[in-house]
Amino acid sequence: MKKEQLERMLEKLACSKFRSSFHLKEKDILYLEKKGYQEIKRHAYQFIKERLAPKNPINDGKQTPMRGHPVFISEHATATCCRSCLYKWHHISKNKELSENEINYIVSIIMLWITKEYQKNKNSK
Repeated sequence: MKKEQLERMLEKLACSKFRSSFHLKEKDILYLEKKGYQEIKRHAYQFIKERLAPKNPINDGKQTPMRGHPVFISEHATATCCRSCLYKWHHISKNKELSENEINYIVSIIMLWITKEYQKNKNSK
């Protein structure tokens, strides 16, 4: 998916009062700086493959914590936290295993959100 399409999706999500309420906290920023972008991206792939990609994820709708890792925060901000949100916002069907393309799309939007959030945080200081 092209960056412009991801940007448009982030703009739509930003219009949601709930989705736009998520932001990286200082400890998330420090963790991101400590681990680096590529390590966070690896974590994103791991979390998505384990928690979201299966046909019927365990505890779907409750599998993504609300804090504790920049990817978790981003999943809620980007509506990639559960299969219901994926369907509602991204039109990715439930009850099927996610394809590699879908996983790549999800990680791309997560990482774009994290990048933008990091830049906003750094520019506000």
